Amino acid sequence: MFLTILTFLSAISISVIAAGYSIIGLATLFAGAVIPIIAMGSALEVGKLVAASWLYNNWDSDVPRLLKAYLFGAIIVLIFITSMGIFGFLSKAHLDQVKPTSSNNIKIQLLNNQINQQQTIIDRSQKTLDQLDKALDVYIENEFVTRGLKERQKQEEERQQLNTAIKNASDEISKLSNEKGSLTLEQDKIEAEVGPIKYVAELIYGENAEGNFDKAVRIVILILIFVFDPLAVLLLIAANISLRQWRMKKQLTQSKVKEDLKSKLERQKKRLDKLGKKQRDYKKLVTQMGDFKDMSPDEIKVKLDQIYDWNEKK
Repeated sequence: MFLTILTFLSAISISVIAAGYSIIGLATLFAGAVIPIIAMGSALEVGKLVAASWLYNNWDSDVPRLLKAYLFGAIIVLIFITSMGIFGFLSKAHLDQVKPTSSNNIKIQLLNNQINQQQTIIDRSQKTLDQLDKALDVYIENEFVTRGLKERQKQEEERQQLNTAIKNASDEISKLSNEKGSLTLEQDKIEAEVGPIKYVAELIYGENAEGNFDKAVRIVILILIFVFDPLAVLLLIAANISLRQWRMKKQLTQSKVKEDLKSKLERQKKRLDKLGKKQRDYKKLVTQMGDFKDMSPDEIKVKLDQIYDWNEKK
């Protein structure tokens, strides 16, 4: 009986969990009608389990074949619907897990582009400064120092603007680098969380696992849904089988107890009948022997010996 209860509880627990995952998955697919989907999914899950139990217990009874065929087909379709909902739920969970990864990759790429743009500004400004320095070097080489100094004063505003641009670009690069570092650290944490997916993909696809992470996850999800809800239905049927066997065993035990009690009562009755017959025969014998009041001691002794002999024979 313990195994029967354990099987039944296992079937119910797996079925409830499967129903929960399926309803969440279906509600995700039909997000515009969450409450109706929850109500419909709950009713269908209960109906599926009831139909499976009823069909098993009435399979050999006088039930129309069309009804049995419909219920059997409905159970199969409901198992498929539940599995589909579980697939949606697990797929969404996987996408929610890897979505930050792709989002961070895009952000990091944008930051890299911005850093490259700022670096381009620095390179251009520095190149312009180098050209200005080369122009001054020409004056110095030709010993036109005074003229070179005057030219330097003319370039002062432009040089200041270029240096400011370099400083601003450097500050922006520092800011962008810090932001990129934070995203990279978060990205490393996420990749550590989804790391097992890589091992699963390598187990399935070997060296070609790099581009097949999503396919590997889908294969794992399909394996899970093929044993999830069908296992719940089959465990429920197994619980019904165990319960029927327990009832049959209980009925056999009760029947055997009744038979033993009936046999004992019959033996007791035969014994009582035998004792009653013996008592009647004894009274008859005593009546035949007459009254002991008028007999002598020797006659009484003889009569008693006859009674003892008769009792031993009986």
